[in-house]
Amino acid sequence: QVQLVESGGGLVQAGGSLRLSCAASGTIFRLNIMGWYRQALGKQRELVATSTSGGITDYADSVKGRFTMSRDNEKKMVYLQMNSLKPEDTAVYYCNVKYGMVVDEVYDHNYWGQGTQVTVSS
Repeated sequence: QVQLVESGGGLVQAGGSLRLSCAASGTIFRLNIMGWYRQALGKQRELVATSTSGGITDYADSVKGRFTMSRDNEKKMVYLQMNSLKPEDTAVYYCNVKYGMVVDEVYDHNYWGQGTQVTVSS
């Protein structure tokens, strides 16, 4: 059973920085995509950044140049360094890992953490 546990959220002033961590446990296929998503109050969950096990990282336009995602495959850790935070970055941030068979763009192995709250005050 795969488990993801996020940490590092909190309250920060606009312009500040936070570093989120995600610890994965369980058996994860070595070819996978890990991602950070966020969901603001009253809004749909949205993609923040993804990173493939092959080293390709992609970001939402809203965070490019401010957020950096990294991963340590040996330690099964994923990180999201968030700089120049804005009030609109306020959301619950979720860690995700997916791998395996894909049918209609849905992976048969798709796991989520419980989320960590990030609040940016103006």
